[in-house]
Amino acid sequence: MKMKRNLLAGLANSVWSVLIVLAAVPFYLKYLGVEAYGLIGFFITIQAVMSLLDMGMSPTINREVARCLASGDIKEAGKLLHTLAVVYWCLAVVIALLILVLAPLIAEYWLQPKQLSSQTISHAVMLMGLVVACRWPIGLYHGALIGAQRLTVSSGINMIMVTIGSLGAVSVLAFVSPTIEAFFIWQACIGLVYAITIRIAAWRIIGKPQQNKFDIDKLKSVWRFTAGMSGIALTALVFMQLDKIMLSNMLGLEEFGHYMLATIVVSGLYVLVSPVFNVIYPRMTVLVTVGNTEKLIDLYRLGTRMFASVIFPVAMVLAIFAKDLVFVWTGNMGIASSVAPIISLLAIGSALHCVMYFPYAMQLAHGITRLPLTINAILLLFWVPLIIFFTLTHGALGGAMAWLVLHVFYVLLGIWMTHRSLLKGIGAKWLFQDVGIPLMLSIMVGQVSLYVAQDETYSILVKLISASILALVVSALSISMSPQLRTIVLNSLKKKKIAAA
Repeated sequence: MKMKRNLLAGLANSVWSVLIVLAAVPFYLKYLGVEAYGLIGFFITIQAVMSLLDMGMSPTINREVARCLASGDIKEAGKLLHTLAVVYWCLAVVIALLILVLAPLIAEYWLQPKQLSSQTISHAVMLMGLVVACRWPIGLYHGALIGAQRLTVSSGINMIMVTIGSLGAVSVLAFVSPTIEAFFIWQACIGLVYAITIRIAAWRIIGKPQQNKFDIDKLKSVWRFTAGMSGIALTALVFMQLDKIMLSNMLGLEEFGHYMLATIVVSGLYVLVSPVFNVIYPRMTVLVTVGNTEKLIDLYRLGTRMFASVIFPVAMVLAIFAKDLVFVWTGNMGIASSVAPIISLLAIGSALHCVMYFPYAMQLAHGITRLPLTINAILLLFWVPLIIFFTLTHGALGGAMAWLVLHVFYVLLGIWMTHRSLLKGIGAKWLFQDVGIPLMLSIMVGQVSLYVAQDETYSILVKLISASILALVVSALSISMSPQLRTIVLNSLKKKKIAAA
């Protein structure tokens, strides 16, 4: 029951957060312009780059809290949380100073503006550093709450803060000052309030240790896992952000803004990823700890099938109807025409990336960090040349092409390497049944949707309604083709009927 409640809370949080952010973007474009919005996209990239300094501490506290909860020794997790918190708050100061020093160089030599002055960009980058620093400790306390399986609390706080942050930013731009500096000042204030609020919530649930002291022994006890997670974080960051970092220099700021708009739209696919991962990872950790392999396999395979049955149809609809969706969102056909092809390729690649979170969660649940680190390192050997080649030949669209090619390779390589050492013998079933069937069904129905999208006699509303119905049909068909999932769904419906009666 708790698992279901946490999943629903996580889904509500993700959906609401994405909707609020998407709703705010047209206002950002209106008051700031595409070029200044490119700076917001650059800020998102900087925030991701700075996550390197996390050094694996956030997933470590997640896993340790889950383990201590399973063994009934939650006080030990509190001691580790306090020790890591000291490190986190110190790093926040380091981040602010680092970005402050680098801001003039970034403005002068890295970004490629056409209208904004170097001084404006420099001030904006300095403020970005302040925002990142204020928000920095949030990840630690968020990880602790997830490990304690209190996603409802974490999600509630995040929904409130995202709402205030986005709606407040629009209000500041509309009624106070329509400048990029005003935007980042507001975000810094909200970030600090967010960090303090989630800190209070985490300590109330975990419980403060009797002695608030920095315990180096606690760090030593988890250093291997933390070091492995740090390596994974480094390679994963490059994996996820390298295209944006390179394109911010290779493209003009306006074209880069179009690419970032596309990534914002496609990020909607990750609405499901975070809540699902935040539920299955602690649960898998518990199952590994108690040695229940049978339930672990069921959670792994059925979870993947259910997830793929939703994410692939949605990604296919997004890829085919990208132009119509962006036009409805922004009201600008020029932007929609430029961004739509990028969205189509990013959506398919991102859907493949999403399903790989299940093998990743299983690897971490076993405490094996070397495996995902090795996979990421191999992928990076191909990532850089792919970006350079496709971007030089196709511009922003080339970055999306590289993303798709990389993730096709990721699925094939990742699942082969994973099941050589973990849950041996189920790799082919996972790939061809749990992932392959939903993917092929989505592709076949996508061909039908393509005719609808290209027919100009249909209105945009009719197209989007048709697309939604097709996505639901594919999801239902994919789930019904799995006997176990079909039984689970039917039993759930029977229970609801009995409860209603």
